[in-house]
Amino acid sequence: MSPYVFARSDGPTLGVELELNLVDAGTMALRSGATSILEALPPGLEGSVKPELFQCYVEINTGICRDVDEVGHDLAVKIAAIERLAVDRGMALFWSGTHPFSPWQAQEVTPTERYLGLVDLLQETARRLITFGLHVHVGLDSGDKAIMICDRILPYLPVLLALSANSPFWQGRDTGLHSHRSKVMETLPTSGLPPLMRNWSEYTWLLNHMVETGFITTIREIWWDVRPHHNFGTVEVRICDMPPTLRHALGLTALVQCLVEELSEEIDRGIYQSDCHPFLVRQNKWRAARYGMNAHLVDPRSFRVVPVRRTIHELVDRLRDRARDLGCLAHLELARELADEPTGSVRQLETYRQTNDLAEVVRRMVAMSRLSSST
Repeated sequence: MSPYVFARSDGPTLGVELELNLVDAGTMALRSGATSILEALPPGLEGSVKPELFQCYVEINTGICRDVDEVGHDLAVKIAAIERLAVDRGMALFWSGTHPFSPWQAQEVTPTERYLGLVDLLQETARRLITFGLHVHVGLDSGDKAIMICDRILPYLPVLLALSANSPFWQGRDTGLHSHRSKVMETLPTSGLPPLMRNWSEYTWLLNHMVETGFITTIREIWWDVRPHHNFGTVEVRICDMPPTLRHALGLTALVQCLVEELSEEIDRGIYQSDCHPFLVRQNKWRAARYGMNAHLVDPRSFRVVPVRRTIHELVDRLRDRARDLGCLAHLELARELADEPTGSVRQLETYRQTNDLAEVVRRMVAMSRLSSST
């Protein structure tokens, strides 16, 4: 029997993961402070705040949530608690897909068997992985459906990347991209857009093959932009940069949940999926990474080039009834608002043009995202 049994979910439940930079409160440089924060977690947060590959960031996870409001309440409490712990230790939380100036070469690996093994296996591609993302899980009722949604959601992934773009700087340089994080992630051997798979059986065969041939040691080494998660019974959308605030994260979460639920219902009704060539998705992903919300993406149906802002407005209009049923209409409307506001990448670039100071870029973004009154 395959070890990859899909633990079905009842309804489109949500789970959200935030990867947040830890920066020094004075210099705004990355700081290896994860262990000190994890050792001081208050009761009830154990398991919700986790170490990551490097000591300069933490991952904050929700529990299983019924709707976006519950996600917001769950995360707000945890983020505020971690902000206070960080301040007590001379640190702050920075919401961004990359850090503007701290060198990846200086970051300390979290000394666990898994992470040390990853660095030994992947070498510099792992050591350069100082990136931070937003991951959204949506519950589904079968593994086959999770595989089909991984395919059907592909045309929307560049839209989500453009809306979340928040990583214009790398190693002290303006990269010319609005999402440099997405390009760093693509250097990993099992990252980027997922391969086309027909069903859960083919997916589990692929995983077993990769493990048996020594290409990976665990399913956790699959870093596709969207992937099934059999233990949680979800599809996990991973393409987003870490956006600049919790408000942004909730708008993106609502958009993802509505998209997945619409695709799920289309599958249940037997609606045929119009083919979207994978090369078009790759092309659009590049445009989203390069231009952010100024991107013009190729519409997979008409093959015309369309401004991504228009695409998001039309998508929100289409999903409004779905959002009303899911109880997240206000949060979905946030996605429309965010499409008309400066993205995190634009805010970072504008601050740098004003100040010529990358530390000030971090400082202003930290202030923008702050939740707790004691920071």
